Amino acid sequence: MRASHPTAPPLPNSPQPLLRGQVVAVHGRHYVVELSDGEMLACFPRGKKSLVACGDRVAVLRSARDQGVIEAVDPRRSLLYRSDRYRQKLIAANVTQMVIVLAAVPSFYEDLLNRCLIAAEHQSIAALIVLNKFDLVEPSARAMDALKLYADLGYPLLPLAAKRDVAPLRSHLAGHTSVLVGQSGMGKSTIINALLPDAGAAVSDISLALDSGRHTTTHARLYRMGSDTALIDSPGMQEFGLMHLTASELQHAFVEFRAHLGHCRFNDCRHRSEPGCAIDAAVAQGHISQTRLDCYRKLREELDSRKRF
Repeated sequence: MRASHPTAPPLPNSPQPLLRGQVVAVHGRHYVVELSDGEMLACFPRGKKSLVACGDRVAVLRSARDQGVIEAVDPRRSLLYRSDRYRQKLIAANVTQMVIVLAAVPSFYEDLLNRCLIAAEHQSIAALIVLNKFDLVEPSARAMDALKLYADLGYPLLPLAAKRDVAPLRSHLAGHTSVLVGQSGMGKSTIINALLPDAGAAVSDISLALDSGRHTTTHARLYRMGSDTALIDSPGMQEFGLMHLTASELQHAFVEFRAHLGHCRFNDCRHRSEPGCAIDAAVAQGHISQTRLDCYRKLREELDSRKRF
């Protein structure tokens, strides 16, 4: 006998109650929703638009024994996504922490690190920088030197050798719904496999729910690590567009800028060498790094380019 699920009020003209669940895997317009008793439903959104993310809590209308239609998405605590001039890509919803996985080898993109930190600040979620492959001594030393800037800004920095011992990461994940992000080759899969030895079995369950071998690789997957702890794995990325931010949101996402904002000579200062710029003055005094100011200016130029198209 199938266990009952918490239900939502039916939609107008709908004879069936809606079931509540959480999206635990995404592949294009294919979703896997986990109901409260652990049952997995292969679901599709209603309509042509697909604005559902891994981690979303949703209301589902069962359409077959193991299938359903997503009828509504609950209000989100947070939504991480990236965007360029033409489209946006949802990453994860309702997360409380972004875990940015870097590695001593291969070299990581500092620009991508900055963009991830900005996205986390924009959504008011915690950010943890993990430097994996720390057992590679000389490359790790160089990487730590490069990351000192971010540790000085207050971002936690965790050295990790995931193949040897992933335990140091566990305490940082406890009590959070975290999303792992990073470029390919940084060791995210190694971390997942070390933290969750049964992750392969979970992927198989998801593949069965989707009922197609073509969907064994999903865009994002949520793994439960306890009653109050979950981890969302996202595919490796090489870029993180932030075209959805406003100019004000961008400058406030640089934590070291905040004490100086509002002190420029001109209210509409773009912090690009205008006279009386408080950010330029802070760089000259050593309170803000030139590296971060250069990053801001590059991103501001990207935002300003929207007006030219």
